[in-house]
Amino acid sequence: MKKNVRTIIFSVIAILLIFVGTSFFGYNTKNNNVLIIQFGEVVDTKTEPGIYFKIPIIQTTKNVYVGERLYDIPSSEVITSDKKTMIANCYVTWQITDPKKYYQTLSSEAVAQGRIDVVVYNAMKNVISSTSQDDVIGGKDGSLGATILNRISMEQYGIDITANEIKVLDLPDVNKEAVYNRMISERNAIAAEYKANGERDAKNLRSAADARARTLVSDAQVIAANTQAEGESEYFKTLADAYGASAERQEFYNYIIGLDAMRESLANGGTITIDQNSPLYSILNNQK
Repeated sequence: MKKNVRTIIFSVIAILLIFVGTSFFGYNTKNNNVLIIQFGEVVDTKTEPGIYFKIPIIQTTKNVYVGERLYDIPSSEVITSDKKTMIANCYVTWQITDPKKYYQTLSSEAVAQGRIDVVVYNAMKNVISSTSQDDVIGGKDGSLGATILNRISMEQYGIDITANEIKVLDLPDVNKEAVYNRMISERNAIAAEYKANGERDAKNLRSAADARARTLVSDAQVIAANTQAEGESEYFKTLADAYGASAERQEFYNYIIGLDAMRESLANGGTITIDQNSPLYSILNNQK
């Protein structure tokens, strides 16, 4: 009898220990929430680390990570407003903002990723389908990703897409060559325009320089002509003064002119003949 009582007591204690052990739970993990689930429904959410109570057997718990996650979305084709096909690949960062709503609508990360695929692709398709190919390519600096992000809403799933970045934005292989050739033609046209403008400016500069040079030459010729005229005038004036003076001065002047002529002739390799009766002959022969 005593043995049966001890067995019953031990059984009750064991049941109490199991009850107590399964009635309390705790967690201290950062960025974690705990859902308390009863008959498949979320009846409570614990958002702060600590020790909590739940009804054994009837209630269970589920940990939900609420920190930021990275998801790389598979590549897909999109059509621009000018009917050009492009290959787009992007990644998003996302986090759970309402664990209860997340659990009730999606329940797992794999299901959440599938829903993110659909929502992000639809937003990207809507943005790119209203944008030309040139503008899409020009938006690879981050503005395109920001525009797409503004079209994404996953609040109904308890999820927030915190960032969306375009990782790859390319052309299908069959279209690349045609687009590259068009881009090359456009760059060549721009280069030809720059070259034509440069040649036109150079021609204008040369014309202006030639006109200036002609003006300077003309001015110099005028100055030279005036200077020559003044010299000749002075020359004839000197001659007039010389021939209009006394016979002695005329004779001296003629003598000087003769010396100049003789010097110029000798400097150029010429020869001269001097009469023995000439005063110059006497001077050159040291005769008095």
